[in-house]
Amino acid sequence: MTVSRPSVAAAGAESAEDTDGSVGPDAPSAAERRSALRRGGAVVVLVLLAALVPLLGPDLALYESGEAAAPGIDLVTLLRTVMFGALCVLAGHAADGWLTRRVPDAPEPRPANWSGTAAFLGALAAVGLALIVANGNIPPDTLSELRPGRLWQTTDGRLALLEVNAFIAAGFCAQSRRPGSAALPLAVVAAAEALRAHPSIGPEEDPLVGSALTFVHLASATLWAGGLLWVLRTMRLWRPWPRPAAALLGLYARVAAVLFAAITASGICSTLRKLPLDSVFTTAYGRVLFAKLLLVVVIAGLAVLARVRLGRSQRGDPWAAMVPARAEVVLLGLVVAVSALLTAVPAPIWWDRPLWG
Repeated sequence: MTVSRPSVAAAGAESAEDTDGSVGPDAPSAAERRSALRRGGAVVVLVLLAALVPLLGPDLALYESGEAAAPGIDLVTLLRTVMFGALCVLAGHAADGWLTRRVPDAPEPRPANWSGTAAFLGALAAVGLALIVANGNIPPDTLSELRPGRLWQTTDGRLALLEVNAFIAAGFCAQSRRPGSAALPLAVVAAAEALRAHPSIGPEEDPLVGSALTFVHLASATLWAGGLLWVLRTMRLWRPWPRPAAALLGLYARVAAVLFAAITASGICSTLRKLPLDSVFTTAYGRVLFAKLLLVVVIAGLAVLARVRLGRSQRGDPWAAMVPARAEVVLLGLVVAVSALLTAVPAPIWWDRPLWG
């Protein structure tokens, strides 16, 4: 049997077209390329917004407040933004098994594991913060000023070391056969941050109450942001299976409602303990807190809109809820940066006894 010349030419043309990637069964469609460009653009915008918070946020928050900026406030805000972001990514990956086990007929595809990179960046940011703590909460200018041995001499230093080790442990746990075990070291990071924010020596009464409120607030916010990021990444892979994707988003929405209630209650109680009500717009802490509150209100509206769209879908099609959910996760990333700024600005000063606690 012989092959005619037109067939050979056609085969050669088809091979050439497959080689340059313009056509073929595995070549991405125009819609897929546009979707990838949109996702990449959203990531770039999020990174730029998150970078603007440590660059411009301190000056805007302290403008005409009469308060002095702490040394290295920009660097501290940036490091805490990275650390909180890594905490969210790790928390979302740790929640993978708990969520998917409750989805009927859950498909096999799972998003790429970002936990190793997140744990590395979190540990790196925690090391930077630890070196600042070791130098008396002042960023060292030269290598000769680094005094890591001093970390054992203070409570803040020991907490900083605990956070570094907890991120390393979370990275190993997330890469193991039981990624959900990373929840324990991540809880240690949240507890260390809560204790750091409420030292036992100071004007605050009952610092353990404040630490407990901060722990609940930070843990709930971390699961909310990290869980939503993981759910959206999973749903993108589950497009051929709309019913499990809808079930996953609905399950997350129910969990997020509980988390939002915990965030709201703990945030209100912490605000009443730490911030004089007449200082909301006259102190840096109050201004940043108000900005965070506005963002959370918008995020809550987007979450409700996504839930309503999912409920109105006739066939359980979850894609109608994707647009507000994606906007929600972008704004949650911005809230992470604003929360980092909130930990770096000067704490409010009470001239009288607190109204609550």
